[in-house]
Amino acid sequence: MKIVCSALYEEQLKAILAAFPTQKAAKDFKLYLDTIIMNAPTKAKKYKQSRYFEEENIKDIEYENYTIPMYVNLEQESYFIIGIVKK
Repeated sequence: MKIVCSALYEEQLKAILAAFPTQKAAKDFKLYLDTIIMNAPTKAKKYKQSRYFEEENIKDIEYENYTIPMYVNLEQESYFIIGIVKK
């Protein structure tokens, strides 16, 4: 299993974290988000097809007010985090 985050995701996440009122709040948000992403392969089937893409292998992970599109490649056992957008 391989999880890869795009450069776009990293940039968007930095902007989101910078908007938090405290460093602790940002750290807590990122820690929980990382946990969700690390567990995504075991729960990939529960996520719905992305509303942003018509590809059936792109699923939406929803966390708080954010949606994280993830491309699932079961043949290669890889998961690609595309980005993170506010709902």
